Amino acid sequence: MTVPTAPAGPVPGGRPPSEVLRDVFGFERFRGAQQAIVEHVVAGGDALVLMPTGGGKSLCYQIPALVRAGTGVVVSPLIALMQDQVDALRLVGVRAAFLNSSLSPDEAATVARAAAAGELDLLYVAPERALSPGFLALLESLHARAGVALLAIDEAHCVSQWGHDFRPEYLRLAELHERLPDVPRIALTATADALTRAEMHHRLALAHAAEFVSSFDRPNICYTVTERRDARGQLAAFLAEHEDEAGIVYCGSRRKVDQTAAWLRGRGVDAIGYHAGMDGEQRREAQSRFRREDGVVVVATIAFGMGIDKPDVRFVAHLDMPKSLEGYYQETGRAGRDGEPAHAWMVYGLDDVVTQQRWIDGSTAGEEQKRVEAIKLDAMLGYAEAASCRRQVLLAYFGEQSAPCGNCDVCLHPPVLWDATVAAQKLLSAAIRTGQRFGAGHLIDVVRGTRTPKVTQHGHDELPTFGVGADLDPREWRGVVRQLVAAGLLRPDASAYGALRLTPDARAVLSGDRQLRLRRLPREPDAPARRAGRSRDGSGSTGRGQAAGAAPATLAPADQALFEALRAERARIAEEAKVPAYVVLHDASLRALATDRPTDTMGLMRVPGIGAAKADRYGERFLAVIAAADP
Repeated sequence: MTVPTAPAGPVPGGRPPSEVLRDVFGFERFRGAQQAIVEHVVAGGDALVLMPTGGGKSLCYQIPALVRAGTGVVVSPLIALMQDQVDALRLVGVRAAFLNSSLSPDEAATVARAAAAGELDLLYVAPERALSPGFLALLESLHARAGVALLAIDEAHCVSQWGHDFRPEYLRLAELHERLPDVPRIALTATADALTRAEMHHRLALAHAAEFVSSFDRPNICYTVTERRDARGQLAAFLAEHEDEAGIVYCGSRRKVDQTAAWLRGRGVDAIGYHAGMDGEQRREAQSRFRREDGVVVVATIAFGMGIDKPDVRFVAHLDMPKSLEGYYQETGRAGRDGEPAHAWMVYGLDDVVTQQRWIDGSTAGEEQKRVEAIKLDAMLGYAEAASCRRQVLLAYFGEQSAPCGNCDVCLHPPVLWDATVAAQKLLSAAIRTGQRFGAGHLIDVVRGTRTPKVTQHGHDELPTFGVGADLDPREWRGVVRQLVAAGLLRPDASAYGALRLTPDARAVLSGDRQLRLRRLPREPDAPARRAGRSRDGSGSTGRGQAAGAAPATLAPADQALFEALRAERARIAEEAKVPAYVVLHDASLRALATDRPTDTMGLMRVPGIGAAKADRYGERFLAVIAAADP
């Protein structure tokens, strides 16, 4: 790894943050809370920042690091993200490097020498290395000689033992503050509920830090959840809407990842698998292909994705229900980081709930942690069975109120509600009369009057509830069962192979004291919900702000031809620089070039994402492509 000993472009020192934003990163204005965060940290304050994926968290520490004296030190657990961030920073003239296990001893020594000499503006370091005696000594020496501008802790939710990405080494990161008590700190995450947020304050010794919580809304993402009927067939139909687009398909097991990836390849999809059971070289190759190539679909467990900075991921699909809304939000948030329309799609069934409840009950965690995990599972199930706007349910979980979004399956295809009190009473009575020892399939056979061998073996065809629900088909009954579980009236007993047991709340329904209105599931398969995503302000407009919302779905033919020519030139530049294409320029910037057709450097710098360094480095090449295009 070569470390630049001098800036490759304009590197500010003590300049106003707005100038750094414009001249280095190519944006005219801050977005949302960015300016307030930057000014707070530049002034020496500590901050805890919650900002959605794609919301511009990195600028919240990168700009203060360039404005303040010294080197900004960033703790990140993600090797792939470090590489992307450093590549992107160097392309805009910032002296940046990283220290992690991907470096050879000689490369790591070169970076350490550059840091000790004060020759770096930003230094990324893995948490394990940040806590090593050698790095702590380097940090103290650096601070004494050239200064440490700030300490940034990325993916700060990893500190939470209740969270979905717990990393034990994060528990010791407060030691950095003990070594450098006068250095401002900024902890950042894309997702954290109130419990996780409180733990971040406590574990990172940020009790007095200012808290900046941006909207969790990702308005350009369309959310769809549907009952699992034929998972592969449903996935194939969904992917047909996203032909040749990059995306992620999440599965709950390594075996399912391997099988699904192989099946997709057999259908002509450029699919690759990723899970922790693969060797390191296979995983690195999968990550590299996904980052550098267009149209690659990664089929993965949740081991994949955190820190992937690819902006043009057009979809995230779940073939199994995640364990929590935090995990779901984090995983779906990997789609549409460029602000353009994206789709989060999930199929699930009651067996997901049974499997996860069995995992919770069988874990070695303490009773309090099991209780928290059960609450998170209930919230996830409530989202999956929501009869109101999914975005409202998702945002409410994080403490944010919103109006119906118009960009989820529930809003696009509002469900019909019906008085399901009598149907619920029939199902609950069947559960009681069969001893609360059977799962959904058996109970549905009983109420529909289906004489299966199991039903007749247990004499359940002689029960008063046998055949009382023949008016509903099996799919409608499965919907009733799932909604009763989501409403907390039935609970699968994982220790009894998913037997459904009544909860105390079910008594009010059985007695008729509580009316129950449920979603009526259509008898025909669900129509796919897809529409153009909204921009962040809901208008669909674009501007020179960062990731300024959803771009037009189509360009005029001449502009589309120019866009493709610019993409080809970008690919050549990326290949020469050995970086992913999106590190050079995002698609949104290329579209702006194709429609605005600037003729000089000043025109280039009016395009979002093109600052002085990129205009100087690549401007002539892009201008030549524009000049050669048909008017």
